[in-house]
Formats: sequence, structure tokens, C-alpha cells
Amino acid sequence: MLNSFRIVSFIEGLSYLVLLFVAMPIKYIGENPYPVKVVGMTHGVLFIVFAIALFFAMNKLRWEKGFSFKLFIYSLIPFGAFVIEKEVKERN
Repeated sequence: MLNSFRIVSFIEGLSYLVLLFVAMPIKYIGENPYPVKVVGMTHGVLFIVFAIALFFAMNKLRWEKGFSFKLFIYSLIPFGAFVIEKEVKERN
């Protein structure tokens, strides 16, 4: 369960970075909105998968709600996936 969560967290965080630092500049500098549509939808689906994986990990690994909430908040900031990885490694 933990490995699955870590993989989902990393992929979701990577999709967030691609959205912010690749697709968004292409949209606004290159005047091409298509990459944001594709990467944005992909990231949205991955974010939902992340939230579900976090819920299952919280229950299976018996994480406190505060710790899980902290991980959720980290997922909202750029590069937060790396902080999540660090927190999870320290925890387990």
C-alpha cells in the first residue's frame, strides 16, 4: 500500500509540475491552449487518484488525520510531492 501511494504521489506531483512549467507557458507565451487541456485533464484525474490513495493509505497504515491532512496540503503546492516523499519516509 505504501509503495502504491508513493508512486501515485510522485506521478501526480510530476503532472502538476508539467502543467505549471510546460503547458502553462505554452498556453500564454506560445498562444496554444491545447497542452493545458490535455495535461490539465490528466493532472485532474491523477489528483483524484492521489486523494483516493491517500485515503486508503491513511486507513491501512493508521496515519492520523492531521498527518494525512498535511500530506494533502503539500500536494497542492508545486514540488510538494518531494516533501510528501520525505515525510512518508520519515514516518515509516
